[in-house]
Amino acid sequence: MDRLLQRDQVSPQMLERLAKRLVEFHRRARAVSSGFGDLKTCRLDTEENFAQTQKYVGLTLPPETYEHIKNYARSFLEKNALLFERRVREGRVRDCHGDLHLAHICFTDGICIFDCIEFNERFRYLDVASEIAFLAMDLDYHGRPDLSHHFVQSYVNLSGDRELEELLDFYKCYRAYVRGKVESFKLDDPHISEEEKAKVLGMAKGYFELAQSYARGG
Repeated sequence: MDRLLQRDQVSPQMLERLAKRLVEFHRRARAVSSGFGDLKTCRLDTEENFAQTQKYVGLTLPPETYEHIKNYARSFLEKNALLFERRVREGRVRDCHGDLHLAHICFTDGICIFDCIEFNERFRYLDVASEIAFLAMDLDYHGRPDLSHHFVQSYVNLSGDRELEELLDFYKCYRAYVRGKVESFKLDDPHISEEEKAKVLGMAKGYFELAQSYARGG
């Protein structure tokens, strides 16, 4: 799908088909009643991000961006504690794909979604809102907020999960921040060339800037 997007060959109709496929998958997936996707886990995930990116502050992550996103995440979780817990009770936390971005989706005769996170239940058992936000964020990052919006609305309309939209910017911010963190990690890899690290640096900065935009309300 990432290659199709580069050639401007991803249509709204394709995203509607994808949304339908995901709604069906999430409905069949096992609901998780405790231990994952709740407020405690979300706090753990976000705080882990901030701890692991401290060393990149001033390199890929401006200090003011780091502080703003950290404050935004903590405030959002505190203000929406009941919403997170209700989502768990209502079965919105499921055994999901966990790594749903453009490069893991193929349009062939049907739709093939592959390479889910099998090695870590904490990263795979999550609120479906987080799953949808990941792909929506990836479309935003690649300069197609129009397709991102269409995808989210298609999923919401088909699933009836209107509450998802209340969490969308938070999870988009989280997902963009994780991508910025992962790209930053590559800067420590001695096997990556300086030329490649220059590209990685730009990508990390771009993801953190995108995360900041969500924290500011898009």
